[in-house]
Amino acid sequence: MYHIAICDDDVQQRQIVKNMLAKISLKTDMEFHTMMFSSGEELITYYKDHGDTFHLLILDVEMGGMNGIQTANEIRKMRIMDVQIMFLTSYPEYMVQSFDVMTFQYLIKPIQESVLEEKLVKLHQYFQAMDKKYVVIKSDYDDLMLKYEDILWIEVIKSLTVKNKLKVITSNHAYETKGILSTYAATLKEHGFMQIHRSILINLMHVHKFTGSQVTMLDGTSLPIGRSKIKEVKDTYTKYMIMRAQ
Repeated sequence: MYHIAICDDDVQQRQIVKNMLAKISLKTDMEFHTMMFSSGEELITYYKDHGDTFHLLILDVEMGGMNGIQTANEIRKMRIMDVQIMFLTSYPEYMVQSFDVMTFQYLIKPIQESVLEEKLVKLHQYFQAMDKKYVVIKSDYDDLMLKYEDILWIEVIKSLTVKNKLKVITSNHAYETKGILSTYAATLKEHGFMQIHRSILINLMHVHKFTGSQVTMLDGTSLPIGRSKIKEVKDTYTKYMIMRAQ
């Protein structure tokens, strides 16, 4: 599922784009979760509160207050570089300015549904090519695509009522999902993850240091290492650091 933000100060235009996305979803194998914003300022505030949650931003260039290009510039200044940006405008002369914010597409109004579909198919193909950098987390509401490098650790949630419940920790959010930790450990091993405890899987790139039977992550969190895994964890981390230095 792709998370898309539609940002336009024209409520009718926002709805037009949302309706087009719904129709395209029915015609293709792509699923979209859309959120609508009435201004660039509103979108920036959302990013500050929730972090990087979108795959695509559809931004109107001509908006009152902060325009689309200014909004995109602010988002890039926040070091949010992976989100794709699609500009909508009635004025082609803005196209050159849009290149500075690494634009995915630039569409001229009125938007043709067939053109939007074509661009989204290309975006889908791009994400498929990049899928080796992502893991799909099934949350309570939908499927989330998280980059391996954004995951700090995954831990088992102890519950008397629900089996196989996990918590996936990123720098700005914790997602709950169902699954077996050992399955994630097997899948993510080649991406720098290691199971340090029967209930904890860590991303080695986010490790700060090891102290006795604990590992301290870069965010300051201390996690226990299983007694039988202490030597294995330290040896694996040493090899990992050597590999990164080469």
